[in-house]
Amino acid sequence: MWSGPRNISTAMMRSWENRNDCSVIDEPFYAHYLHETQSPHPMFEEVVGSQPTDFAEVANNMTSAPCESEIQYQKQMTHHMLPDCDLTWTKSLRHCFLIRDPAYVINSYTNSRGVCSSDDIGIVRQYELYQAITDISGQDIPVINSRSVLEAPEAILKALCKRLEISFQPSMLNWPEGKRDSDGVWASHWYHSVEKSSHFAPTSPKPIDLNKQQQLLADTLQPYYEEMQKHVLAI
Repeated sequence: MWSGPRNISTAMMRSWENRNDCSVIDEPFYAHYLHETQSPHPMFEEVVGSQPTDFAEVANNMTSAPCESEIQYQKQMTHHMLPDCDLTWTKSLRHCFLIRDPAYVINSYTNSRGVCSSDDIGIVRQYELYQAITDISGQDIPVINSRSVLEAPEAILKALCKRLEISFQPSMLNWPEGKRDSDGVWASHWYHSVEKSSHFAPTSPKPIDLNKQQQLLADTLQPYYEEMQKHVLAI
């Protein structure tokens, strides 16, 4: 599942982990990304120390390491795939892309970290990866919109499972509140809201108050989001 941050990606991971046939992996390339970019993320040292930083090792783990369950759900961040990285490891996996309106991503990310750039949230990279992985895998890759998931979770998840040729399980609609052993070490900074959640639920629209720089960024990213929206899974 390919998304940027602040995109219900962790709630989606909770949903899949609540299946009786699925285990999950939380952002396996995060340490590699920080090691290579030296981006001053919260908990930098803890993240880098918690995972392998070698790209090839992580990629091999995603395709060849023993799996404890019938299905393995990989929560992948698009911005972790740096330019010119080798994507051939993606060929043997099934893919889905999770998108969200850039203005809402920028607002949420800034509230959590204080700053936000295009590279931080990976919307352009998401569009590039969609093209590249489609070519590599030969798949008609489904795209789902986070807002639609919140508004109609059962319909979206049923449609997604059908596309992926996986049986839908009602357990995907609810999960226990709290922390998970499968969460990355960064959960203590980023996962406060999802730890209080137990299901997907529509949220009341809140006013988005972006400053001039943030609005310019949103306007720049909007065309990439709209291109991805063209591929959204029909229900």
